[in-house]
Amino acid sequence: MAASTFFIPPVNKIGMGCMTESVELIRNYGYRQALIVTDRVLNEIGVVGKVQALLADAGIKSAIYDGTNPNPTTINVEDGLKILRQHNCDCVISLGGGSPHDCAKGIALVATNGGDIRDYEGVDRSAKPQLPLIAINTTAGTASEMTRFCIITDVERHIKMAIVDKHVTPILSINDSVLMAGMPKGLTAATGMDALTHAIEAYVSTAANPITDACALKAVTMISRNLRRAVEEGHDVEARENMAYAQFLAGMAFNNASLGYVHAMAHQLGGFYDLPHGVCNAVLLPHVQRFNTQVAAARLKDIAVAMGVDVANLSDGQGADACIQAISELARDVNIPAGLSSLKVKEEDLPTLATNALKDACGFTNPIQASHEEIVAIFKAAM
Repeated sequence: MAASTFFIPPVNKIGMGCMTESVELIRNYGYRQALIVTDRVLNEIGVVGKVQALLADAGIKSAIYDGTNPNPTTINVEDGLKILRQHNCDCVISLGGGSPHDCAKGIALVATNGGDIRDYEGVDRSAKPQLPLIAINTTAGTASEMTRFCIITDVERHIKMAIVDKHVTPILSINDSVLMAGMPKGLTAATGMDALTHAIEAYVSTAANPITDACALKAVTMISRNLRRAVEEGHDVEARENMAYAQFLAGMAFNNASLGYVHAMAHQLGGFYDLPHGVCNAVLLPHVQRFNTQVAAARLKDIAVAMGVDVANLSDGQGADACIQAISELARDVNIPAGLSSLKVKEEDLPTLATNALKDACGFTNPIQASHEEIVAIFKAAM
């Protein structure tokens, strides 16, 4: 086994109501002027105002950038940077799901390193730590509040750039399930399936290790037991809190074992058609794992066990089939679209999408490397 490195924010607060006590931590860091990076919806429904009030009580001023797109763009990063510089901000606070977190990482990284966010595409391209980032999470899915991954859409090339950099790891992550209670069903389902994808891809990754394996399997179990409930009963606090822990565990797994072709391919769909990331992952997940069965059947059988499937009398191949079936059933139960054609993906675009998917850093740790034809075939199977 190759040597492993484990990345995680130094401090992570999880649990119902932990936002209030986290403000004291932020104050103790000594920051006085924050840029809050969020989206319009969270601003309009008053979540941003509540956080601003808590910060103000602790003597911390804040400016707001609420222009983050669902797939954050190079333009969003530039716009946020302008506000950060106008107000001489000494820290960045991201508030929301993966979109504001990724946008905030882009802003904070360029704030200290200079240049353009495109300069940092790839792995560990920055020279200096970013401006301190505190990530307040409102969805149970992307785990971007605690990872070194930052995904930004380049509006000129219509691709999602994967920026994997130890310097974009937040200094503090906050997962308060109270902030997740109002999440709509569709978003709960998509972000929950994103978390499941993180756990499964990390478990079959070539960079998996005993720590990431433990995190991944526990995440799979918790998602299998709680996602349906979180989608159906949005105010079920136990299901919400369990999903907050599950997505964090899945984040710990993929932040260190990386991902695979589901993400490499989903990034292309998101960049090209501006589609929701979690939905793309959920549609692709069973088809990529069917391809991975050639080399990872025993590992997929373990995942079936974590999902509560009885595989005692099954071979590895049969266990992998049972895993793929369990994934598809969960996706169907939470109303994920059946295929890519219902998302208006066009068959003539698949060769281009496949070419770009093979360049995505997330695919490098897939358990088996694919040819261009094989990636096109997986896309076709997912149509």
